Amino acid sequence: MREYTKLAYSSLDDFLYGKCSNPVVCKNGLVIGGGEIYPEVNFTLPPMKATQETLSEAKAIYKEMVEGVLKKAYELHASGLVIEFETLPQFTENPEWGIEIHKILRDTMWDFEAKLGLKSVIRMTPNDMREMSRPPIMRGGKYWDGMERIFAQTARDGADLLSIESTGGKEINDEALMNADLRTCIFALGVLAPRDMKWLWTNLVKIAEENGSIPAGDSACGFANTAMVLAEQGFIPKVFASVVRTMSVARALVAIECGAKGPGKDCAYENVYLKAITGMPVSLEGKTAACAHFSPIGNIAAAVADLWSNESVQHVKLLSGFAPTVSTEQLIYDCRLMNVAANKGGALLLRDWLVESDCYLDSQAYILRPDVVFEICAEVIKTQSPFLRTLGVARTTLDILQRAVNKNELSLPERELSWIGNLQEQLEEIPEDEEQFISEMKEEVDTSKYKPEEYGI
Repeated sequence: MREYTKLAYSSLDDFLYGKCSNPVVCKNGLVIGGGEIYPEVNFTLPPMKATQETLSEAKAIYKEMVEGVLKKAYELHASGLVIEFETLPQFTENPEWGIEIHKILRDTMWDFEAKLGLKSVIRMTPNDMREMSRPPIMRGGKYWDGMERIFAQTARDGADLLSIESTGGKEINDEALMNADLRTCIFALGVLAPRDMKWLWTNLVKIAEENGSIPAGDSACGFANTAMVLAEQGFIPKVFASVVRTMSVARALVAIECGAKGPGKDCAYENVYLKAITGMPVSLEGKTAACAHFSPIGNIAAAVADLWSNESVQHVKLLSGFAPTVSTEQLIYDCRLMNVAANKGGALLLRDWLVESDCYLDSQAYILRPDVVFEICAEVIKTQSPFLRTLGVARTTLDILQRAVNKNELSLPERELSWIGNLQEQLEEIPEDEEQFISEMKEEVDTSKYKPEEYGI
């Protein structure tokens, strides 16, 4: 296991989009994090059932989507791009289907590169199907077998990057989110999830290295992004969603400690903290991912991105063309502007404009400020314990938000302000002794919802 005891950057001025301390060099020579920001395009089927009977139609649609994306990238003089194939559950449960579609995408991308010189790399992101059994079986079983099969074979077939949105602890976290139950969220994110991440990423790094791919990174989408969406819909406080976001860092860092190299996955907004700690390149999404979901962090998310993503879009017809091609054009123009600013010496200025346009308007944006990111990361690296990291980051985040309110840098409604104190009170009841906390939570959490033995506790 790698250990991180200091930040990868000594100066905030070096913490910028498009470049990082430890860039990733792909098999075709495309460098991610080496000074240029590239688009990352993700697309999926239109509303339809994915079955054996519709598989031929699905393969034809994926062929059409990737050709439209690559053609647009070539027409707009993109110097490179990443395409993510995030499988539908049916394509992971039936791994041969996902393997076939990946090969269609990969072969088409190779063909464009050979004929037109357009460099592209593919990120393979199978679903974490382990949660399909209830309570989840995390360390074996038919769902893991299917995941292992699709990861290994697509890597052998040429997948450049391997990623996942893993779900260890989610079976406990979902209800805790709806109840704004910070104690149980810490159990899920600080105890269960890191243990699962260590098991999962030890295996994924081995699969990647044995089959010629790069183990890229994970995403706490099912935790922190779920919280963000619930907060946007008014179901939970935004302050609570902000704390859940930063608490996901300790969990996410385990993947890199196990050998993941980046670029971190697009929907993982915790990537900004991982980049600060590890110097690895990261993908992020914001305003140009509105095709997939709304968020209060549309500009600030781009501030330190090395890949800029649309999250995902269905193959539906718009006035100009099909949505994946439209997203590609939008991403390319975003990246082109950012690269020109960097080449003219204006990357730091543009970064700060992206930050300032969002950070004072929402607590979820404020915690993504580069200076705040560094402060939170300083708390992370104080210890190697994921549990203590999660607990410490929760305290630090609440302190930062209260300080921002006191300095009139962040305006929160009264109902949000009261939650800072509420959450601080919840934290005071959590012991710093992890074994004691686990013992208490084993008595509190319904074991019909999770299997403690699947997490080694």
